[in-house]
Amino acid sequence: MLERLFQLKAHNTTVRTEILAGVTTFLTMAYILFVNPSILGETGMDKGAIFVATCLAAAIGSAIMGLIANYPIALAPGMGLNAFFTYTVVLHMGHTWQVALGAVFLSACMFFLLSIFRIREWIINSIPLELRSAIAAGIGLFLALIGLKEAGIVVANPATLVGMGDLAKPEAVLAILGFFLIVALEARKVTGAVLIGILVTTAAGIALGVSSFGGFVSMPPSLAPTFLQLDIRGALDIGLVSVIFAFLFVDLFDNSGTLIAVAKKAGLMRKDGYMPKMGRALIADSSAAMVGSLLGTSTTTSYIESGARGRARGGAPGAPGGVEQDA
Repeated sequence: MLERLFQLKAHNTTVRTEILAGVTTFLTMAYILFVNPSILGETGMDKGAIFVATCLAAAIGSAIMGLIANYPIALAPGMGLNAFFTYTVVLHMGHTWQVALGAVFLSACMFFLLSIFRIREWIINSIPLELRSAIAAGIGLFLALIGLKEAGIVVANPATLVGMGDLAKPEAVLAILGFFLIVALEARKVTGAVLIGILVTTAAGIALGVSSFGGFVSMPPSLAPTFLQLDIRGALDIGLVSVIFAFLFVDLFDNSGTLIAVAKKAGLMRKDGYMPKMGRALIADSSAAMVGSLLGTSTTTSYIESGARGRARGGAPGAPGGVEQDA
């Protein structure tokens, strides 16, 4: 069944390899499960419900991408988009979170129509390849800055905006050591380098008391406080037009850069920059965004962390079993 669905042999990969790569991708993007409720919770939304909505949106979106487009790209509520949802639309502009969810749903519907009629694909293909690559680099730097901030390596500075944090703190030390561990394993071409680095750093953090261990399994919180709570009628107000288009275009270029970066790393892009099945990938992405808004979370989009699966699969790009043959 898996062979029929994903054509594993044609892509020179195995179920075991794909599971390892998938686990690596999950661990590199799992921070959103905790960051998203923290950000969206400031609007008054139930954090437990947001946590469940984030999990379900990521699982459903990633499954849609795999089943429709057969691309190794994971999806989840996007960073930046959730901040715009909270701090601009709700806290600054004064709209309720229900109306904001309605705006996310409407932007996702427009996204879906643009994908169905191939307008979005035309827009992406019309952007010069160099600029598309630059978008991906910008997303990567943004996420790197978030990681440095959460580790305490960089802090806010009134004079320079960004300043050096206290590198003697355990969080900063662990982050730096974990980074160099991953770099060293990558240099030695160790299979699963990113996954090993994450697991070792996590275990060290728990042992040193930096991270708290809450067990392996528990019952999830209720989804009811956010499920189908979006206010579409309120989002149709003329004052929300700019918000809807902001969600639409931020997701358009954010997602485009991510798709291009991951597809290029995975060998799914031709030398001229054309991506086969781009239309299917865009439909999967817009469908996931609609599902996420119904569940109760901000815009769901493709994740640049999907590129972390490369080393988990083993082999150099372009070699049998390497990331370029990824399913």
